[in-house]
Amino acid sequence: MSDLERIAAAAAGDAGGLDPSLLGGFLTAVVAATADGRRLRRRELEACAASGRRAAVQGVALRALVDLYLSAAWRLWRDAPDVADGDAARVRGSALAVLRAADDGVAALVEGFQLARADVIRLQEAVKHDVMEALLAGGQQAIEATGPAAEIGLTLSGPVAVLVVRRPAGFGGPDTAATPGRLERALQGRHGDAQPLVLIRSGEVVCVFAAPDAAAVATVRDVVTRELDRAVRGVHGVGRSWRGAVSSPRIGAAAVRTSHDEARYALDLADRLRLEQPVVDARDLTIYRVLLQDLPAVHDLVRSTLTPLTRARGGAGHLVETLDAYYATGCVATETAARLNLSVRAVTYRLARVAELIGRDPADPAERLTLHAAVTAARLLDWPSTPLE
Repeated sequence: MSDLERIAAAAAGDAGGLDPSLLGGFLTAVVAATADGRRLRRRELEACAASGRRAAVQGVALRALVDLYLSAAWRLWRDAPDVADGDAARVRGSALAVLRAADDGVAALVEGFQLARADVIRLQEAVKHDVMEALLAGGQQAIEATGPAAEIGLTLSGPVAVLVVRRPAGFGGPDTAATPGRLERALQGRHGDAQPLVLIRSGEVVCVFAAPDAAAVATVRDVVTRELDRAVRGVHGVGRSWRGAVSSPRIGAAAVRTSHDEARYALDLADRLRLEQPVVDARDLTIYRVLLQDLPAVHDLVRSTLTPLTRARGGAGHLVETLDAYYATGCVATETAARLNLSVRAVTYRLARVAELIGRDPADPAERLTLHAAVTAARLLDWPSTPLE
Protein backbone atom coordinates (compact mmCIF):
# COMPACT_ATOMS: atom_id res chain seq x y z
CA MET A 1 0.00 0.00 0.00
CA SER A 2 1.38 3.41 -0.96
CA ASP A 3 1.68 6.26 1.53
CA LEU A 4 -1.27 8.10 -0.03
CA GLU A 5 -3.42 4.95 0.09
CA ARG A 6 -2.50 4.47 3.75
CA ILE A 7 -3.44 8.08 4.55
CA ALA A 8 -6.73 7.72 2.65
CA ALA A 9 -7.63 4.54 4.55
CA ALA A 10 -6.84 6.13 7.91
CA ALA A 11 -8.88 9.24 7.07
CA ALA A 12 -11.80 7.05 6.02
CA GLY A 13 -11.63 5.39 9.44
CA ASP A 14 -11.62 8.81 11.12
CA ALA A 15 -14.81 9.69 9.22
CA GLY A 16 -16.70 6.66 10.46
CA GLY A 17 -15.71 4.12 7.83
CA LEU A 18 -16.49 5.97 4.62
CA ASP A 19 -15.29 4.65 1.28
CA PRO A 20 -11.74 6.06 0.79
CA SER A 21 -12.42 6.26 -2.96
CA LEU A 22 -14.59 9.33 -2.23
CA LEU A 23 -11.30 11.23 -1.87
CA GLY A 24 -10.74 10.72 -5.57
CA GLY A 25 -7.52 12.46 -6.62
CA PHE A 26 -7.60 14.95 -3.73
CA LEU A 27 -4.44 13.75 -1.98
CA THR A 28 -2.45 13.59 -5.22
CA ALA A 29 -3.63 17.09 -6.09
CA VAL A 30 -2.63 18.44 -2.67
CA VAL A 31 0.82 16.87 -2.94
CA ALA A 32 1.34 18.43 -6.37
CA ALA A 33 0.07 21.82 -5.22
CA THR A 34 2.33 21.72 -2.15
CA ALA A 35 5.37 20.81 -4.22
CA ASP A 36 4.74 23.69 -6.66
CA GLY A 37 3.65 26.14 -3.96
CA ARG A 38 0.35 26.79 -5.72
CA ARG A 39 -3.39 26.41 -5.20
CA LEU A 40 -5.52 23.68 -6.73
CA ARG A 41 -6.19 24.03 -10.44
CA ARG A 42 -9.64 24.13 -12.01
CA ARG A 43 -9.65 20.51 -13.13
CA GLU A 44 -8.57 19.42 -9.62
CA LEU A 45 -11.39 21.46 -8.08
CA GLU A 46 -13.86 19.99 -10.57
CA ALA A 47 -12.73 16.52 -9.48
CA CYS A 48 -13.50 17.45 -5.84
CA ALA A 49 -16.93 18.74 -6.87
CA ALA A 50 -17.58 15.48 -8.71
CA SER A 51 -16.70 13.52 -5.57
CA GLY A 52 -19.16 15.69 -3.63
CA ARG A 53 -21.91 14.94 -6.13
CA ARG A 54 -21.21 11.23 -5.98
CA ALA A 55 -21.33 11.26 -2.17
CA ALA A 56 -24.67 13.10 -2.19
CA VAL A 57 -26.23 10.55 -4.52
CA GLN A 58 -24.94 7.74 -2.29
CA GLY A 59 -26.58 9.34 0.74
CA VAL A 60 -23.33 10.15 2.57
CA ALA A 61 -23.72 12.74 5.35
CA LEU A 62 -22.02 16.04 4.55
CA ARG A 63 -20.39 16.23 7.98
CA ALA A 64 -18.76 12.82 7.50
CA LEU A 65 -17.62 13.75 4.00
CA VAL A 66 -15.94 16.97 5.18
CA ASP A 67 -14.37 15.02 8.06
CA LEU A 68 -12.90 12.60 5.51
CA TYR A 69 -11.23 15.38 3.53
CA LEU A 70 -9.96 17.35 6.54
CA SER A 71 -8.59 14.20 8.17
CA ALA A 72 -6.81 13.31 4.96
CA ALA A 73 -5.33 16.86 4.79
CA TRP A 74 -3.96 16.91 8.34
CA ARG A 75 -2.61 13.38 8.05
CA LEU A 76 -0.87 14.35 4.82
CA TRP A 77 0.59 17.45 6.48
CA ARG A 78 1.78 15.41 9.48
CA ASP A 79 3.59 12.98 7.25
CA ALA A 80 5.02 15.56 4.83
CA PRO A 81 8.88 15.34 4.63
CA ASP A 82 9.29 19.10 5.05
CA VAL A 83 7.67 18.92 8.49
CA ALA A 84 10.23 16.44 9.79
CA ASP A 85 13.45 17.75 8.38
CA GLY A 86 12.85 21.09 6.66
CA ASP A 87 13.79 24.57 7.82
CA ALA A 88 11.19 26.95 9.25
CA ALA A 89 10.53 28.83 6.02
CA ARG A 90 9.96 25.64 4.07
CA VAL A 91 7.65 24.27 6.77
CA ARG A 92 5.56 27.45 6.72
CA GLY A 93 5.38 27.32 2.93
CA SER A 94 4.28 23.70 2.93
CA ALA A 95 1.68 24.37 5.64
CA LEU A 96 0.23 27.29 3.68
CA ALA A 97 0.04 25.22 0.49
CA VAL A 98 -1.69 22.32 2.25
CA LEU A 99 -4.16 24.59 4.03
CA ARG A 100 -5.03 26.47 0.84
CA ALA A 101 -5.44 23.25 -1.11
CA ALA A 102 -7.62 21.75 1.63
CA ASP A 103 -9.72 24.92 1.84
CA ASP A 104 -10.26 25.12 -1.92
CA GLY A 105 -10.87 21.39 -2.26
CA VAL A 106 -13.41 21.18 0.57
CA ALA A 107 -15.24 24.28 -0.74
CA ALA A 108 -15.58 22.65 -4.17
CA LEU A 109 -16.55 19.35 -2.53
CA VAL A 110 -19.34 20.98 -0.51
CA GLU A 111 -20.62 22.93 -3.49
CA GLY A 112 -20.83 19.78 -5.58
CA PHE A 113 -22.51 17.92 -2.70
CA GLN A 114 -25.12 20.63 -2.10
CA LEU A 115 -26.03 21.00 -5.77
CA ALA A 116 -26.41 17.24 -6.16
CA ARG A 117 -28.34 16.98 -2.90
CA ALA A 118 -30.74 19.66 -4.10
CA ASP A 119 -31.29 17.65 -7.28
CA VAL A 120 -31.93 14.49 -5.24
CA ILE A 121 -34.41 16.31 -2.99
CA ARG A 122 -36.26 17.76 -5.97
CA LEU A 123 -36.46 14.30 -7.50
CA GLN A 124 -37.73 12.80 -4.24
CA GLU A 125 -40.34 15.54 -3.88
CA ALA A 126 -41.52 14.93 -7.43
CA VAL A 127 -41.76 11.18 -6.76
CA LYS A 128 -43.63 11.81 -3.47
CA HIS A 129 -46.06 14.11 -5.24
CA ASP A 130 -46.70 11.59 -7.99
CA VAL A 131 -47.14 8.73 -5.49
CA MET A 132 -49.57 10.73 -3.37
CA GLU A 133 -51.63 11.81 -6.37
CA ALA A 134 -51.77 8.22 -7.61
CA LEU A 135 -52.85 6.90 -4.20
CA LEU A 136 -55.56 9.53 -3.86
CA ALA A 137 -56.78 8.85 -7.40
CA GLY A 138 -57.45 5.23 -6.41
CA GLY A 139 -58.01 2.27 -8.71
CA GLN A 140 -55.22 0.96 -10.89
CA GLN A 141 -53.13 4.11 -10.43
CA ALA A 142 -52.97 3.49 -6.69
CA ILE A 143 -52.01 -0.16 -7.16
CA GLU A 144 -49.21 0.83 -9.54
CA ALA A 145 -47.90 3.28 -6.94
CA THR A 146 -47.26 0.52 -4.39
CA GLY A 147 -43.67 -0.04 -5.52
CA PRO A 148 -42.64 3.65 -5.70
CA ALA A 149 -44.32 4.23 -2.32
CA ALA A 150 -42.20 1.49 -0.74
CA GLU A 151 -39.05 3.04 -2.24
CA ILE A 152 -39.70 6.32 -0.43
CA GLY A 153 -40.56 4.60 2.85
CA LEU A 154 -44.34 3.98 2.84
CA THR A 155 -45.22 0.28 2.98
CA LEU A 156 -48.83 -0.38 1.98
CA SER A 157 -48.93 -4.08 2.85
CA GLY A 158 -49.95 -3.23 6.44
CA PRO A 159 -52.62 -0.94 7.91
CA VAL A 160 -52.38 2.65 6.71
CA ALA A 161 -54.42 5.68 7.78
CA VAL A 162 -54.92 9.14 6.28
CA LEU A 163 -54.97 12.36 8.28
CA VAL A 164 -56.36 15.50 6.64
CA VAL A 165 -55.93 19.02 7.99
CA ARG A 166 -57.62 22.09 6.64
CA ARG A 167 -54.82 24.48 5.82
CA PRO A 168 -54.08 26.79 8.77
CA ALA A 169 -54.08 30.51 8.09
CA GLY A 170 -50.30 30.67 8.49
CA PHE A 171 -49.69 28.15 5.74
CA GLY A 172 -50.22 30.73 3.01
CA GLY A 173 -46.86 32.26 3.90
CA PRO A 174 -43.24 31.38 3.26
CA ASP A 175 -43.32 28.25 5.43
CA THR A 176 -45.77 26.46 3.14
CA ALA A 177 -43.17 24.56 1.14
CA ALA A 178 -41.33 23.48 4.28
CA THR A 179 -44.39 22.07 6.03
CA PRO A 180 -44.39 18.52 4.58
CA GLY A 181 -40.71 18.01 5.38
CA ARG A 182 -41.09 19.40 8.88
CA LEU A 183 -44.04 17.14 9.64
CA GLU A 184 -42.35 14.08 8.16
CA ARG A 185 -39.24 14.63 10.28
CA ALA A 186 -41.35 15.08 13.41
CA LEU A 187 -43.47 12.00 12.65
CA GLN A 188 -40.50 9.77 11.92
CA GLY A 189 -39.34 10.21 15.50
CA ARG A 190 -36.42 8.32 16.89
CA HIS A 191 -37.08 5.04 15.06
CA GLY A 192 -38.66 6.31 11.83
CA ASP A 193 -41.39 3.66 11.97
CA ALA A 194 -44.37 5.91 11.17
CA GLN A 195 -43.39 5.93 7.47
CA PRO A 196 -45.20 9.23 6.83
CA LEU A 197 -45.92 10.75 3.43
CA VAL A 198 -47.07 14.38 3.70
CA LEU A 199 -48.25 16.71 0.96
CA ILE A 200 -50.07 20.03 0.76
CA ARG A 201 -52.88 19.46 -1.72
CA SER A 202 -55.79 21.70 -2.67
CA GLY A 203 -55.55 23.79 0.46
CA GLU A 204 -55.21 20.79 2.78
CA VAL A 205 -52.35 19.04 4.53
CA VAL A 206 -52.68 15.33 3.71
CA CYS A 207 -50.64 12.77 5.63
CA VAL A 208 -50.60 9.04 4.79
CA PHE A 209 -48.89 6.95 7.48
CA ALA A 210 -48.45 3.42 8.79
CA ALA A 211 -51.11 2.68 11.43
CA PRO A 212 -50.42 -0.78 12.90
CA ASP A 213 -52.36 -0.05 16.11
CA ALA A 214 -54.30 2.61 18.01
CA ALA A 215 -51.14 3.85 19.73
CA ALA A 216 -49.52 4.65 16.37
CA VAL A 217 -52.58 6.65 15.29
CA ALA A 218 -52.62 8.53 18.60
CA THR A 219 -48.93 9.35 18.27
CA VAL A 220 -49.35 10.79 14.79
CA ARG A 221 -52.39 12.77 15.90
CA ASP A 222 -50.48 14.25 18.85
CA VAL A 223 -47.39 15.12 16.83
CA VAL A 224 -49.40 16.81 14.07
CA THR A 225 -51.30 18.82 16.67
CA ARG A 226 -48.10 19.97 18.35
CA GLU A 227 -46.28 20.86 15.14
CA LEU A 228 -49.16 22.71 13.50
CA ASP A 229 -49.97 24.64 16.67
CA ARG A 230 -46.32 25.68 16.85
CA ALA A 231 -46.26 26.72 13.19
CA VAL A 232 -49.44 28.78 13.41
CA ARG A 233 -48.36 30.52 16.62
CA GLY A 234 -45.02 31.28 14.99
CA VAL A 235 -46.75 33.16 12.18
CA HIS A 236 -49.65 34.85 13.95
CA GLY A 237 -48.89 34.59 17.65
CA VAL A 238 -52.32 33.07 18.19
CA GLY A 239 -53.69 29.66 19.09
CA ARG A 240 -55.29 26.99 16.97
CA SER A 241 -56.92 28.06 13.70
CA TRP A 242 -57.16 24.69 12.00
CA ARG A 243 -58.98 21.37 12.28
CA GLY A 244 -58.00 17.83 11.30
CA ALA A 245 -59.50 14.36 10.99
CA VAL A 246 -57.96 10.91 10.78
CA SER A 247 -59.47 7.93 8.97
CA SER A 248 -59.88 4.33 10.03
CA PRO A 249 -56.78 2.20 9.21
CA ARG A 250 -57.06 0.13 6.04
CA ILE A 251 -54.72 -2.19 4.15
CA GLY A 252 -53.64 -1.74 0.54
CA ALA A 253 -52.93 1.06 -1.89
CA ALA A 254 -56.47 1.04 -3.28
CA ALA A 255 -57.85 1.80 0.20
CA VAL A 256 -55.96 5.09 0.57
CA ARG A 257 -58.54 7.00 -1.46
CA THR A 258 -61.36 5.57 0.67
CA SER A 259 -59.51 6.61 3.81
CA HIS A 260 -58.90 10.09 2.39
CA ASP A 261 -62.58 10.52 1.57
CA GLU A 262 -63.53 9.27 5.05
CA ALA A 263 -61.18 11.73 6.75
CA ARG A 264 -62.49 14.66 4.69
CA TYR A 265 -66.09 13.70 5.46
CA ALA A 266 -65.24 13.44 9.16
CA LEU A 267 -63.71 16.90 8.89
CA ASP A 268 -66.97 18.26 7.49
CA LEU A 269 -68.92 16.59 10.28
CA ALA A 270 -66.57 18.04 12.90
CA ASP A 271 -67.16 21.51 11.45
CA ARG A 272 -70.94 21.04 11.55
CA LEU A 273 -70.83 19.72 15.09
CA ARG A 274 -68.32 22.38 16.18
CA LEU A 275 -66.26 19.75 17.98
CA GLU A 276 -63.46 21.05 20.17
CA GLN A 277 -60.72 18.45 19.65
CA PRO A 278 -58.10 19.48 17.05
CA VAL A 279 -57.98 16.10 15.26
CA VAL A 280 -61.14 13.97 15.30
CA ASP A 281 -61.17 10.24 14.67
CA ALA A 282 -63.57 9.21 11.90
CA ARG A 283 -64.48 6.08 13.88
CA ASP A 284 -65.87 8.25 16.68
CA LEU A 285 -68.28 9.90 14.24
CA THR A 286 -69.85 6.72 12.88
CA ILE A 287 -73.22 7.41 14.50
CA TYR A 288 -73.42 10.79 12.79
CA ARG A 289 -72.66 9.22 9.43
CA VAL A 290 -75.46 6.72 10.04
CA LEU A 291 -77.86 9.57 10.79
CA LEU A 292 -77.02 11.33 7.53
CA GLN A 293 -77.39 8.24 5.36
CA ASP A 294 -81.16 8.81 5.28
CA LEU A 295 -81.56 12.56 4.92
CA PRO A 296 -85.35 12.55 4.42
CA ALA A 297 -85.77 10.65 7.68
CA VAL A 298 -83.41 13.04 9.47
CA HIS A 299 -85.36 16.04 8.19
CA ASP A 300 -88.59 14.41 9.36
CA LEU A 301 -87.08 13.75 12.79
CA VAL A 302 -86.11 17.39 13.27
CA ARG A 303 -89.38 18.67 11.81
CA SER A 304 -91.63 16.44 13.90
CA THR A 305 -89.67 16.87 17.13
CA LEU A 306 -88.14 20.34 17.27
CA THR A 307 -90.04 22.71 14.96
CA PRO A 308 -92.48 23.68 17.76
CA LEU A 309 -89.48 25.42 19.37
CA THR A 310 -89.65 28.07 16.63
CA ARG A 311 -92.65 29.54 18.47
CA ALA A 312 -90.41 30.56 21.38
CA ARG A 313 -89.49 34.21 21.77
CA GLY A 314 -86.23 34.69 19.87
CA GLY A 315 -86.71 31.51 17.86
CA ALA A 316 -85.51 27.96 18.38
CA GLY A 317 -81.75 28.55 18.29
CA HIS A 318 -81.10 29.25 21.98
CA LEU A 319 -83.31 26.34 23.06
CA VAL A 320 -81.55 23.87 20.73
CA GLU A 321 -78.21 25.14 22.06
CA THR A 322 -79.39 24.55 25.61
CA LEU A 323 -80.53 21.00 24.82
CA ASP A 324 -77.23 20.28 23.10
CA ALA A 325 -75.21 21.42 26.13
CA TYR A 326 -77.60 19.62 28.51
CA TYR A 327 -77.06 16.26 26.83
CA ALA A 328 -73.33 16.89 26.38
CA THR A 329 -72.96 17.35 30.15
CA GLY A 330 -74.91 14.22 31.03
CA CYS A 331 -78.11 16.12 31.81
CA VAL A 332 -76.55 18.08 34.68
CA ALA A 333 -78.12 21.53 34.87
CA THR A 334 -75.25 23.12 36.84
CA GLU A 335 -72.64 22.03 34.27
CA THR A 336 -74.93 23.10 31.45
CA ALA A 337 -75.22 26.54 33.03
CA ALA A 338 -71.43 26.82 33.36
CA ARG A 339 -70.90 25.80 29.74
CA LEU A 340 -73.46 28.32 28.45
CA ASN A 341 -72.42 31.03 30.92
CA LEU A 342 -75.97 31.16 32.30
CA SER A 343 -77.54 30.83 35.72
CA VAL A 344 -78.94 27.45 36.72
CA ARG A 345 -82.34 29.12 36.97
CA ALA A 346 -82.10 30.25 33.34
CA VAL A 347 -81.22 26.72 32.22
CA THR A 348 -84.10 25.11 34.11
CA TYR A 349 -86.47 27.73 32.71
CA ARG A 350 -85.34 26.95 29.16
CA LEU A 351 -85.73 23.20 29.71
CA ALA A 352 -89.23 23.76 31.06
CA ARG A 353 -90.04 25.91 28.05
CA VAL A 354 -88.83 23.12 25.73
CA ALA A 355 -91.07 20.61 27.50
CA GLU A 356 -94.02 23.02 27.23
CA LEU A 357 -93.55 23.63 23.49
CA ILE A 358 -92.83 20.09 22.25
CA GLY A 359 -94.69 18.04 24.86
CA ARG A 360 -91.58 16.03 25.77
CA ASP A 361 -89.55 16.29 28.97
CA PRO A 362 -85.81 16.54 28.10
CA ALA A 363 -84.93 14.90 31.43
CA ASP A 364 -87.26 11.92 30.96
CA PRO A 365 -85.16 8.82 30.08
CA ALA A 366 -87.98 7.60 27.82
CA GLU A 367 -87.82 10.80 25.75
CA ARG A 368 -84.08 11.40 25.97
CA LEU A 369 -82.98 9.21 23.06
CA THR A 370 -85.41 10.79 20.58
CA LEU A 371 -84.65 14.34 21.69
CA HIS A 372 -80.89 13.81 21.75
CA ALA A 373 -80.98 12.30 18.25
CA ALA A 374 -83.11 15.20 17.01
CA VAL A 375 -80.75 17.79 18.52
CA THR A 376 -77.75 16.02 16.99
CA ALA A 377 -79.49 15.95 13.61
CA ALA A 378 -80.26 19.66 13.95
CA ARG A 379 -76.57 20.39 14.49
CA LEU A 380 -75.64 18.31 11.46
CA LEU A 381 -78.21 20.15 9.33
CA ASP A 382 -77.31 23.55 10.83
CA TRP A 383 -80.94 23.98 11.83
CA PRO A 384 -82.61 26.38 12.54
CA SER A 385 -80.16 28.67 10.68
CA THR A 386 -80.65 26.56 7.55
CA PRO A 387 -84.29 25.76 6.64
CA LEU A 388 -85.31 22.14 6.37
CA GLU A 389 -85.97 20.71 2.93
